Order: sequence, then C-alpha cells, then structure tokens
Amino acid sequence: MSRACKKCSLISDEDSCPRCGEATSKEWQGYVVIVDHQKSDIAKKMGITANGKYALRVR
Repeated sequence: MSRACKKCSLISDEDSCPRCGEATSKEWQGYVVIVDHQKSDIAKKMGITANGKYALRVR
C-alpha cells in the first residue's frame, strides 16, 4: 500500500520519506505526477522542487 509523506507529500512505499526523512501516512487523497518541476505551475504552488508522484492531501 502506498504512503505519502506528511511534510513534502511524496508518495512511496516506505515508513519514512526517502526524500526528506519525515514520517509517512497511509491516509492521503488524490495525486499529481510532476514531470518537469521547473516549468510546472502546480509544482510552484505546492512548493515542489523535484519530479515525482505527490499526494494532494495527507492526514
């Protein structure tokens, strides 16, 4: 089951985020895939600084 980071919203299967090290949660909703974070307006609004799959809401 996929999990999402409580801090950066990165989706992974780990208990702690492989990108920032924070705890992850099984309770998240929606997702967005960022392919080019430098040109993406969504990435800028969400504060995303790396490509990947991110949850829209994490509890």
